[in-house]
Amino acid sequence: MSTETEFTNELGQSVNYPVEHWQATIAPAKTPMVGRFCELIPFDLEAHAQSLFESYDIDNHKEDWSYLLGDPPKDFSAFYRYVEHLCTKDDPLFFTVMDRSTKAFVGIASYLRINPTFGVIEVGHINFSHLIQRSPMATEAMYMMMYQVFEELNYRRYEWKTDSFNKRSRSAATRLGFTFEGIFRQAIVYKNRNRDTAWYSIIDSEWPALKKVYSSWFDSSNFDNEGNQIKSLRTLVSEIN
Repeated sequence: MSTETEFTNELGQSVNYPVEHWQATIAPAKTPMVGRFCELIPFDLEAHAQSLFESYDIDNHKEDWSYLLGDPPKDFSAFYRYVEHLCTKDDPLFFTVMDRSTKAFVGIASYLRINPTFGVIEVGHINFSHLIQRSPMATEAMYMMMYQVFEELNYRRYEWKTDSFNKRSRSAATRLGFTFEGIFRQAIVYKNRNRDTAWYSIIDSEWPALKKVYSSWFDSSNFDNEGNQIKSLRTLVSEIN
């Protein structure tokens, strides 16, 4: 449903559509999400830090850190302090991606700005190692978080925000089905530079069609014998409506 639908109140003023039966939802729980390729496990500092550090250390150029709030850690001690500070809160609520085939911890992602009262939640702090980037596992991790938000917790709005210059993140957002909403100019300062923030969202009325798209994409018939996709998720998303 369009958020621009116009109604008139008792004073003759234009207002948006009524939401008569809305009830506040709840925050996501610290429980695992299990998929075909990966599991999302609530972040555990002692259990996950070493394996995560080894997965990230494969990136010799550390280019994945350019748009993250932190700098690339020089050693495990620095990484441990980084994730201890960032990943051990309730908001943001972090999950570690575990490769089900190798049992290695290969990335992190979080829910943040969690607002059960209004049914709004964001996905962010996504840092997938080179072991899973551009893989069905990475897509599945994002899908499981999205599925929980809409299907299990009944949120109304799911947000994605990124540095306006982060082309990879912006491309990923549209591929996953998020709609671009605009640029918040001079939103924050990080790493001694300005950040204009690009905003994206999925709303609950868009979820049923998007869920069907993911089901089609994940279907075994959409992959050849080498594991290559036949029809891309981006194409399937673009065909909605």
